[in-house]
Amino acid sequence: MAAAGGVYEPLHPPCAFSPKSRDLLALSGVDGRIQVWDTRGAGLRREYVPSAHLSATCTCLAWAPSRGIQEAHQKKRRKSEAVDGDEQYDLLTIGTATGTILLYSIVKGELQSKLVGGHDRKVTCVRWNRDNGFLYSCSEDKHIVEWNTQTYKVKCKWKGDSSSVSSLCISPDGKMLLSAGRKIKLWDLETKEVIRQFTGHSTAVTSLMFIPVRSPADSQTPPETNGLYFMSGSVHDRLISVWQVRTEKREKSAVLTFTLTEAPVSLDLAPSDSKEEPLKLAVVCRDGQLHLFEHLLNGTHKKPVAPTCTVQIATSGSDEDSTPKPLPVLSAVFCPDKQTVVLYYGSTMQPVIEKLVLKTDEPHVCLIRDVQKTLTLRKEVAVTKVKTPVVKAADTKVLVPGIPGHSATVTAAKLPRQDGKRKSGVKEVSIEDRLGAMDIDLPKVPIKSGLPQTDNFSVLLVQGLESNDLHILNKVFQTKNESLIKKTVARIPVYSVIPLVHELTKRLQGHPNSAILMVRWIKAVLVHHVSYLSTLPDLVSQLGALYQLMETRVKTLQKTSRLNGKLYLLITQVAASEISQRIQVNQEAKLVYEEESSDEESGDEEHNTDDNWEEGDEEAEKEESEGSGEEESEEEMNVDKVNGDSDVDLGNESEEE
Repeated sequence: MAAAGGVYEPLHPPCAFSPKSRDLLALSGVDGRIQVWDTRGAGLRREYVPSAHLSATCTCLAWAPSRGIQEAHQKKRRKSEAVDGDEQYDLLTIGTATGTILLYSIVKGELQSKLVGGHDRKVTCVRWNRDNGFLYSCSEDKHIVEWNTQTYKVKCKWKGDSSSVSSLCISPDGKMLLSAGRKIKLWDLETKEVIRQFTGHSTAVTSLMFIPVRSPADSQTPPETNGLYFMSGSVHDRLISVWQVRTEKREKSAVLTFTLTEAPVSLDLAPSDSKEEPLKLAVVCRDGQLHLFEHLLNGTHKKPVAPTCTVQIATSGSDEDSTPKPLPVLSAVFCPDKQTVVLYYGSTMQPVIEKLVLKTDEPHVCLIRDVQKTLTLRKEVAVTKVKTPVVKAADTKVLVPGIPGHSATVTAAKLPRQDGKRKSGVKEVSIEDRLGAMDIDLPKVPIKSGLPQTDNFSVLLVQGLESNDLHILNKVFQTKNESLIKKTVARIPVYSVIPLVHELTKRLQGHPNSAILMVRWIKAVLVHHVSYLSTLPDLVSQLGALYQLMETRVKTLQKTSRLNGKLYLLITQVAASEISQRIQVNQEAKLVYEEESSDEESGDEEHNTDDNWEEGDEEAEKEESEGSGEEESEEEMNVDKVNGDSDVDLGNESEEE
């Protein structure tokens, strides 16, 4: 009942344990290879390379139920013939990024069938119905498809959500289907109608699993209908929610939650045989820790349930450095005895599989393992031997990469033949001549100047924080684009938030110009990751230095702003005075106005005429001017006489005196 393959955008390639016995582990490598390992220590069983493994990578894995496999092969076998352990779970279902679903036979070692026409985008989850043998799949194209495995064609297709459908789960009775997208929907498989919807996660739901609780032996109620719960996990929520399917109250919230240290990657459940027996849950988080829970489902619990045991794996360390280094757990499942746990850790190229009996009395268990020496699985020798065909050199053509596909060919005769010994007298062709002989037509890609893309910035930031490389960090923190900063901070993983805050706090104490840039990063971190920071138990110690630094600067903000205003006024006045001194004033006037004298004005007034005057007025004025002229002449004569007489009289008076 492992749910390792239905996680939305998993950090690790998908994997799937065989049901019940847990004897086989199917892994999808980074290069698209599908490997089947034996968990009992027999090594690699099968390796399958799809024809389009590079373009259509594996996105999800699931094992077909043993009942359908036995029915398919029963016609070819005798009734007395027993079924091997490998043949019980023979068919492996592979979902690809292009929408195609592959059915691979482990026994035959070949591709049995290919399901096409159902999806046109990436397949996110595949699930088998044990009752009718049908296959259900969901995709990013928002649809759910029901496949008929007898005809390998689409039986029914319907829209599951308004966005991508990320996970599916079949009920134990095979009559209901759970789908996860933005909401969790419970479907009736006969009518394809929604029975009920569940909401409660802040982000997209990625993991689903039913929890069948069996009834006591004396109860007349069927075991599958007495009590039915299911679990759900989200891509960014650090908890697992438990919902009750059949209830009279129709509660909208979850009846129980399990707390985690990170988002869940894989789930596995050891169901209880009765209501009095607690169920056991194994959850692997993104931080590589395994959490084990034991809880009895007996009603609604308001407080979240903490794990009873947490398991971590670490290496013993090298000779130079004796400090243990963490080794993440990739998946874990329960064995049929419910006491043993199968752990899968390491890498897809060299996986380490270990069966471990855990005692849940200890709250925290750290396992020290030396992967290189003891627990690395060895691949078996391949069954078929690879033979190199003998081909004549004259008929051989070497294909070189081009756009698109192999567009250029070079005959092998043009290239010099390289033997084990160099022959004397043969001139060796230089690398430049060889590259010129290939004649590769590469497209001319315009070189875009500017900053790299956001994906590269987020990767650079995480690398710089992990390696403490100042050159990388300076390159990232020098950006001033607000949208680029927000997208970069939003895409970094959660475990890099605290190191980023510490680095920003250290840089805030440096040069003021650097502090201006760091404030933008601090704002983006607090906006995007406030939900994660608020859940940290040691938040006060983690953000104490940043809080004190901000508090001291805020206290002096008012005084600093006043000083800034005064300095701004002084600087503007000094700049204005300097500009005024630089400007040379021209002393010559551009315009001179001279006021005329009164005589000239009177003369002008006398000689001034108006064209609009009437003729009678003009004659009257002439007569007046003539009369006035005569009067003026007479007055002048009289004045002269008076003046002459006065002069004589004055002279006589002077003589008399």
